[in-house]
Amino acid sequence: MSRTGLLLAFLVFASSAAAQDTPLRPGATASGSLSAGDTVTYAVEAGADFFVMGFVDQRTVDVVVRVLDPNGRQIRRVDGPDRGPERFTFETDEAGLYRIQVLPFEEGAGDYAITLERLERLATDPGKLVDQLMSPYDRKDSPGAAVAVWRNGRTLFSKAYGMADLGQEIPFAVETRTNIGSTSKQFTAFAIMLQAQQGKLSLDDDIRTHIPELPDFGETVTIRHIITHTSGLREFLNLLLMTGRRMDHGDYIDRHELIEVVKRQPALQNSPGAEWNYNNTAFGLAALIVERTSGQTFPDFMAENVFRPLGMAHTMVRPSPEHIVPHASQGYVTTGDGYLEAKDLGGAVGAGGIYTTIGDLERWVENMDSPSPKVGTPEIFREMQTPYVLTSGDTTGYGYGLSIDEQRGLKRIQHGGADVAHRSMLAYYPEIHAGVTAQSNHGGFNSGVAFRIAEAFFEDEMEPKKAPAAEGAPFDPSSYEPEDFDAFVGRYALDAQSSFVLTFTREDDKLYTQATGQSRIEIVPTSDSTFALTVVDASVTFHRNDDGTVEGLTLHQGGQEPHATRLAEDDSEPWEPSGADLTAFEGRYFSEEIETFYTLSVDEGKLTVRQRRMEEIRATPGEQDTFTGSGLTFAFERDRNGRVIGFYLANGRTRDVRFARIR
Repeated sequence: MSRTGLLLAFLVFASSAAAQDTPLRPGATASGSLSAGDTVTYAVEAGADFFVMGFVDQRTVDVVVRVLDPNGRQIRRVDGPDRGPERFTFETDEAGLYRIQVLPFEEGAGDYAITLERLERLATDPGKLVDQLMSPYDRKDSPGAAVAVWRNGRTLFSKAYGMADLGQEIPFAVETRTNIGSTSKQFTAFAIMLQAQQGKLSLDDDIRTHIPELPDFGETVTIRHIITHTSGLREFLNLLLMTGRRMDHGDYIDRHELIEVVKRQPALQNSPGAEWNYNNTAFGLAALIVERTSGQTFPDFMAENVFRPLGMAHTMVRPSPEHIVPHASQGYVTTGDGYLEAKDLGGAVGAGGIYTTIGDLERWVENMDSPSPKVGTPEIFREMQTPYVLTSGDTTGYGYGLSIDEQRGLKRIQHGGADVAHRSMLAYYPEIHAGVTAQSNHGGFNSGVAFRIAEAFFEDEMEPKKAPAAEGAPFDPSSYEPEDFDAFVGRYALDAQSSFVLTFTREDDKLYTQATGQSRIEIVPTSDSTFALTVVDASVTFHRNDDGTVEGLTLHQGGQEPHATRLAEDDSEPWEPSGADLTAFEGRYFSEEIETFYTLSVDEGKLTVRQRRMEEIRATPGEQDTFTGSGLTFAFERDRNGRVIGFYLANGRTRDVRFARIR
């Protein structure tokens, strides 16, 4: 099964009766079997501020693990590899009975065993709390992680866990170089700023001034647009996924393909500066501009102008996945066969590709924080940390290679990164001259743990946590009247990224949501106005105007809370295509832009999509003439006679890729 390419995904959870609960105690293992549709619930009695850790051994069934608090609210959902250990951890906010639910993924069935490894009080010492949080990776048979915390020029905590290389049995160390993925983008933007400081370029230059082989789209795309994710260019990784490229299996990508991707793009996806759309293509082009204005390769430029002057002796730009990185961690993904080695993404220079250590990242942030930086100027860093304003006047929350937000009232400058297997997060708190970084070679590592670590060390500088809702009877999802959801049915566009739309619908007693480029999935209420988005640790809160009408929602995810505004809707009925309707879409389609064929047919009442290197897609109908599946959205096109002649394909960051029907 494929679980790649999704920005968000959503699944339903159900409350189980106490009579079904099986007590689970530390050190105990319980075995069980699952059939399709089963949910087995285990109960753990815990006090407030406890740490709980365990795993489910997926012997012959792929499972999903859900954790419900004493009020029946889901606080954690884990869905990783399809075999082997499915590990879970959670913290408790209140004393009571916590339920750990085990259910089969999709319609699976088979045997499993669950083990509760740790049930203990949360450490009050910040360093010991980090040890608890990192305990799933602190093993000789697991990929590892490293964490650093600093403030006012002093390192408060620095420690590594687990293994850097399982094959060679090399432990992870604080000096281990790790691929930080998109956390690299701030360095690329900084290189651009250094070149601007030297008069080698202007942020308002047309990118074609430096890369003249790029096409003229009729609107000027500037360097400022490419380092703020507002260029309108195709996202090359998402685009290549449409061709069947398997980046998760190491398919080769040459960085020069970025130019070819742009040259074949028929039109911009948005007017430059009008829309924020995260874009790796743009940062790859930014690195190329640095090369052309400096006469150096990007790795050499960064080494000479940034890394060596700052004493970042363990940092380098990896030119390609084939280049050797001394003292580096090997990336791993989890599968039914255990941990497998993963190759880095190709074509990543500029968008990613930096290998570094937690100590070197501390040096980088301390230079950024200094009133007299060794490299750069306070003005450069101030500009990089200023949110970009779109042509509409809306602010994006993103500067130059950096996200700008708040954590419990404290200003936060941050960026995360993910290659195929490596994960990273760098968070800087300028008001208190402090920072946290966490990085790992484990594909399942949640780098957002850096924000939790920041709370442990800097809580005295943060606003108090929001008080929990007044106590009352636990919310029972089964008590929710489905008809009440009709007030929320509709489409909601993120204010900072209007192309990303969340659509909410109801069919009888089932509630659904669908994100742009993703399949429609069932959701459940957690109160009369909040709903669980359960594949990720997220939720949605709907908001009403004074007259009771619903104006929008807030998406709570990863420490961020973007607002989405409700879009105007018509009163048309949901589209339910008949068998004859589906047959009209059958055929073979070809995209000139990406030189790729798709074959569509109707199988067992479902529109099925096949491409020679992709897993088969069973598409789900959405709006009229629109289907979704496996992270793709198919918007069909008809001629004046109503005959289907093609479709436009989207997968989130890349959209409007046309496929013409050839038979």
